[in-house]
Amino acid sequence: TSTMVAAAQAEKEIQQPAEAAQEEEEEQASTDLDIIIKHGITKTDINKFKEAGYMTIDSVAMTVKKQLVNIKGITEAKVDKVLEAINKEKSFSFMSGAQVLRNRQRIKRITTGCKSLDTLLGGGIESASLTEIFGEFRTGKTQWMHTLAVTAMLPTNLGGGGGKVAIIDTEGGFRPEKIAAIAERFGVKGDDVLENLVVCRCYNTDHQLSTVHKLAALMVEDGPYSLVIIDSITSLFRVDYVGRGELSVRQQVLGGMLSKLTKMAEEFNVAVLYTNQVMSNPDGGMSFVSDPKKPVGGHVLAHASTTRLELKKGRGEQRICKVIDSPTQPEAEATFQLTGAGITDPSE
Repeated sequence: TSTMVAAAQAEKEIQQPAEAAQEEEEEQASTDLDIIIKHGITKTDINKFKEAGYMTIDSVAMTVKKQLVNIKGITEAKVDKVLEAINKEKSFSFMSGAQVLRNRQRIKRITTGCKSLDTLLGGGIESASLTEIFGEFRTGKTQWMHTLAVTAMLPTNLGGGGGKVAIIDTEGGFRPEKIAAIAERFGVKGDDVLENLVVCRCYNTDHQLSTVHKLAALMVEDGPYSLVIIDSITSLFRVDYVGRGELSVRQQVLGGMLSKLTKMAEEFNVAVLYTNQVMSNPDGGMSFVSDPKKPVGGHVLAHASTTRLELKKGRGEQRICKVIDSPTQPEAEATFQLTGAGITDPSE
């Protein structure tokens, strides 16, 4: 049957990286920082940038100068010389709307494994952007993580991302044994999925920030990657920064991390999916406020997320997903179901 053929194709795809993914890897390799050696930059200086987490010309060009001069052994004059060399290699100036549209052709959409959700999202989770899912406990946030960890590895012609997956687990919610049942549903081997999956368990915000910083090196050295998952983005910030006195510092640090994720998503064309917790809204007692809970992270997180989705409890194992903010999709809702094999369409 066509399903068996598709499954066999998917299985082969995970064992042997997709040609499209290899092409993408070559495309990424062409922007490696080593390319500016020909413009008179020494290998020693380039290595200093790489040790600080700047692996490509895009990552350096996207970073503000005052951060670059903090790199050990790099002076302001050297930063100017490196930026000049990068500008000779690639233009970061205005481009026509038509060129922007052509660049958008590379965007992938990774299936959620649920048709109603894919329709709601215009095809799935979008690459080169940040997607946030928030909701109270038992609304299915971690189930999304496990399901998308599998679908992101499927070939692009089957709605996947055709690449590896990186998970930053701040709550200890990742369970590798859950992957087998989800993988079986999509006709791929659970062991192959786990081999192409890297997980980092973070215990404090410093560790979380340094892990995000290391993602670029991981993508260059071990790619291609199609999805980065953070479950959850704010839980450690709520523990490490307590009270109103530390709120502005917390928001600055959180903003810096989100900026790093945004640049990385665009540079490597990966989808970034993070879960978020909710907190009680002090205005929730008022009659005109329909939902007394609001997502953690304030305006900093709200503005950084390209797409914002709210998960709510439904009947039994059914859950509701609502688009709160999206540049392409209207505000709407879809129902999905939590199962042992990940998130699926609701069984009526």
